[in-house]
Formats: sequence, structure tokens, C-alpha cells
Amino acid sequence: CFIVVNEFCERFSYYGMKGVHTLYFLTSLDWDIDRHTAVYNAFKSLCYHVSLIADSWLGKKISTCGCKIRHRQSHNCLTLVRVPLLKPLRSLSRLLPTRKVHILTVSGGMEGWMFSNLCASERQKFFSIFYMSINAGSLLSTVITPILRGDVQCFGGDCYALAFGVPAVLMIVALVVFMCGSRLYQRNPPQGNILLEVCSCIAFAIKSRWRRSKNDSKRKHWLDWSEEKYSKRLIQEIKMVLRVLVLYIPLPMFWALYDQQGSRWTLQATRMNMAVGDSFIIKPDQLQMLNALLILLFIPVFDLAIYPLVGLCKINITPLRKMATGMIFAALAFVAATLVEVNVVRSVVPPVPEGNFLLQVINVADGDVMLKIPGSDAFPDPVPRLQDPPSYETLSASGDELKLQLTFSGRPSECSFRPEQREAYSLILYPDATGVSCTRVRGARRTSRELLWLLRFLNTLPHSVNLTVGALTFHVTSGFSMSANSTVDRGRYPDVSCCSAAGFCSHVDLGLLDFGASYTVVLTEDAGKVVAHKMEDVEANDVHIAWQIPQYVLLTMGEVMFSITGLEFSYSQAPANMKSVLQAGWLLTVAFGNVIVLIVAEGAGLEQWKEFLLFAGLLLAVFFVFSFMAHFYTYVDPDQRDKKYRGDSGADDEDVKSDDLQLNKTGR
Repeated sequence: CFIVVNEFCERFSYYGMKGVHTLYFLTSLDWDIDRHTAVYNAFKSLCYHVSLIADSWLGKKISTCGCKIRHRQSHNCLTLVRVPLLKPLRSLSRLLPTRKVHILTVSGGMEGWMFSNLCASERQKFFSIFYMSINAGSLLSTVITPILRGDVQCFGGDCYALAFGVPAVLMIVALVVFMCGSRLYQRNPPQGNILLEVCSCIAFAIKSRWRRSKNDSKRKHWLDWSEEKYSKRLIQEIKMVLRVLVLYIPLPMFWALYDQQGSRWTLQATRMNMAVGDSFIIKPDQLQMLNALLILLFIPVFDLAIYPLVGLCKINITPLRKMATGMIFAALAFVAATLVEVNVVRSVVPPVPEGNFLLQVINVADGDVMLKIPGSDAFPDPVPRLQDPPSYETLSASGDELKLQLTFSGRPSECSFRPEQREAYSLILYPDATGVSCTRVRGARRTSRELLWLLRFLNTLPHSVNLTVGALTFHVTSGFSMSANSTVDRGRYPDVSCCSAAGFCSHVDLGLLDFGASYTVVLTEDAGKVVAHKMEDVEANDVHIAWQIPQYVLLTMGEVMFSITGLEFSYSQAPANMKSVLQAGWLLTVAFGNVIVLIVAEGAGLEQWKEFLLFAGLLLAVFFVFSFMAHFYTYVDPDQRDKKYRGDSGADDEDVKSDDLQLNKTGR
């Protein structure tokens, strides 16, 4: 009970922090998406690498308590750097990777806690309850912490201090609960480093085989060359461990896909329509709750319905077959993510090729204007007054000054500017004494990997104005000037205050400002009233976030069949004093899976939908490799294992006692 409650609180703390840090990196630290993904998965990899500490060098209790204290300190640091009164600590943001290494790595320290031997039915029930407690904490944290971040405003913006502070409190609770149950734990004093002894035995066997002479008799297994120094029972146990560890080799690819929920999938959600009706908005980092929620639903469904029904069909559902099937579902989840991504990128501005720039034209003159660009057939028709530009035009940026020929009411004129490569510009055509002139401002564009909701105003009035949109105030000077782009919340703005420098105020209707769109609002005067003409520089996200649900469902089904089964398989196939070795090996597969994502994110440079498809294809290939390896695996019956050891150790009781003594010195 204490272990389950402790795990619930610790998982709430871990997933609560992890759930909001994606947007924290992007909005508060201004990291680009690939850098964030690489750092995110590097942290998770370190988290599971440190699982080796738990049983090998520090011991379970020391590493668990120490890691919890370090976890709490790291949360405190993340909370404090968001408080303006402690502004000097903001420099610690540059050291944020160090803090987050502490958080993520200490989680690994808590993964190594093991339990006394259980029978098969009790073990299966425990792992289900244990896994449900993990996902219950994950579910609540992924629902609550995004609300604390987005719906609570503090220090002039999203309240990251509160979002990091609440998980810090839960970590304190986890530490207290863990210590309260310490009297009930089965504590065995450390009697050596079992991992080190396993490595030493393997090294001795390799060394002995390398140095063998021609007169030495052959051995059935290469590990048998260590019999001169190590007991037969230990050698037999290591053989069992190695047979399982070989099966672990393909497993990191599953985790490479699974752990992208908090990075790539969350970033995909930021570019989708998150509105549910007119009153409720799902936050992009909140949809991760689906995984935890579906886990809680699928565990009893699979255990009580699906597995028994498959068994009635005379299909032998072994643990390794379950894991292989889980890989298929994970690959299908990324196929679904690919289809969603292909539709999402349709609403974005395509990348600007090298040596080119983008141009759109906004005409605020009194009539249509003809625009000619030497050497280009762009803008073949006159540009109507106050027309919403249909799209950006791609033009060549040679580095020379670009001269534009304008014709307004039969009067020609000319304007020029020097464009930069891979930039987007808005060309403003406005009236002057000679007929029409132009000025250019940098335009807003959104690539397939950017989060951008922007609004700006173009003032054609003879006086300056101040506009209040939600909590933001825009000051726009006169003289056909453009305000800076600012991010606004999604919503309808039918009554925006617009006040002149002289104190005269009116109200304008901006309508719906939707997800992911970039707007330019032209302010004109009609019959003494200010009129707003809204133009959409970048289209709004038209793919609803609900289209992510199928990929979460498929991935969670894969997780139930792969992860829970894998944990139980590792525990059941491990000898009593080798369970921590196999558990550490299992967690290391998660670590190496995150390394794969890090390499692809930093090195591949693929479009997102191609990257999703690449991961799906790689996991499908791993499925065939793993299925081939699993076909030749022979399962070990845990109840008969000790009897087999005694039979292998010889008929002499003294040998058996000697072997048992060696086991006690190095194991439990």
C-alpha cells in the first residue's frame, strides 16, 4: 500500500513537470522545436540510465530517499526561477538542463525498488495495481498542471511557478509516505554488488576461453569456462539472464515511438484546433491525459475480456507474442499520426527555398493598383482595395534592390526595397501626393513546426490609436504604420476598444481569432466610425485535435500489451537474486529508445510527417526481428527453478549448501 501511494505521488510529480515543460521550453526559453525534442529525450534517457544505481551501488532505500529529496529540490528551483521578485535567479534558466537532469535521473533511482517473491497470480495482480497507480498519478497531473499553467495567470503570464510548485509538494508527500512504511518493507542488508559480480563472471569466462590450451576439454557453453571461480548456480542464473537480455536488444525502438507523446505529439497538438464548442478549449499539453486514462480503462478490459476471449479461440498468447503485437499497434499509431500531420501542414506556409523570399500585398489606396515586378509574372491582375491577400508569392532574392512598378488611376509610380533570403514580407500600398507609394514590413508566416498565433494592426487613420484586445494593448501610430505582432488568446472579440490620442473611443468587431492564424487588421474610418478589416495572413488550424485520439488509442493498446507484459516477463524469468539486473536492463531499453529519438531529431532533418513514417517503418522492421528471436525462446517456470538449480549443482548436499551460501552473499 505504501509503495503504491508513494508511486502515485511520485508519478504525479514527474508527469506534472514533464507535461508542461514542452511549452515552457518553447515559450519561456525560446528554444526551437528540434532542440527541445533532443533535450527532452536526452533527459528521459538519463532518467533510466540511473536506474542502475538503485540496486547496485547505493542500495534501494538510500537511492530512493536521496533521489526524492533531490527531486524536490529541483522542483523548487524550477518554481523559484519563475518568480519576478527573484529575478536574479532567472540566470538559472541557462542551467535548467542541470536541474532537469536531477528530476529525470532521480526518477530512475526510484524505478529500481523491488519486492519479495510473489506467486504468479499475485505478481500479475500487483503489477496491474502498480501500473494503474502510475497512470492514475499521470492522469491527474496531466489534467491539473496544464490548468494551473494556462488558466491561472501570475507574474504577467502563464503561471509556470504554480505548475512546477504543486508537483514539488507532491514529491514531499511521496517522501513522507515512503518513510512511514519503512518498517513494513522487507529489508535485506547489502551483501555485494550483484551487477558487478555478473560482469566479473562474464569477463572471467571470456578471459579463460581466450587463454584455453589445446588440452582443455570443450565446454557446452562459453560461460562454463568460469566454473573454476564461480558456482554452477550463479553461472546458470547468468545464462538465464543473458537469454532474456538478448531479447531486449530490439526493444528500444518501441520506446522511441512511445516517448514522443510528450514532445512531437504535443507539438503537433499546438498546431491544431483545440476548441470544444464555444466555451471549452483543450490545452495542447493536456491531451497526454488520454494515455493515462486509456491505460486505466484498458488494463481490466484486456485482463478480463480480451485475453480470455483470445484464449477461448485456442490461440496461445505467450508474453512475447503480446509484446510483438504491442509493437504492431504502436507502429499503427504513428501511421495515424502521419495522416494527421499531412493534413495539419496544409494550413501552413511552405518553407521558403534558398535564394527566395515571400511577398504578399495589402492595398489601402483609394482604388485598385496594378503591380509589376521585373522578371516575374506574379500579381498579373490589379490588386483590389482592402483585399485579403490570397497567398504569399515566392520571388527570387538576388541580393539586389527590387524595383516595383505601380499603376494607380493611370498614373505610374515606382518603389523599391532590398529583400532578404527566406524572409516573408507584407507590401503596403498607400496613397500619397503622387498617386500611390509603398512600404514593406516583415510578414507573419508559420512553418510546419512552429507555434504562432499572431495579431497586428495597420492604421490608416490620421491619428494614433490604442486598442485593447483581451489583456493586450496595441499602440499604433498614424501614417499607415503597422503595429508589432503579438500573440492573443483564441476567441471571439466583438467589442474591442479603440481610443484615439485625443480621448475619442469607439469599438470595433474583430470576430473570431482562431487557433494558429496570423491576422492583419486594417483600421479605416467610415462616417466618423472606425472600421476594422480583418485579413488572414496565415490560415487558422482547421484540423481538430480530436483527430489525435486514434493515435493515442492505438499507442495505449500497444503499451498495455508491451510494457505491462514486459515488466511481468522480466520479473518472472529472472532468478531471485538477478531480478534487479533484468529490471535495470528493461529500463535501459527505455533509455536507449530516447537516444534514438535524439539522434533522429538532431540529425535527420526530415519533415515531421516523414519522420513519423520513418519511426513506424523502423518499428515494423523490429517487429519481425523480435518475433523471429521470440520463436526460439524457451520459457522458465519460476516454481520449478530452485529445484532445477539444486539438481544442476550436484547430488552432494554440501555443494548445494555452498552454492546457496554464495547466492546469499551476492544477492537478495
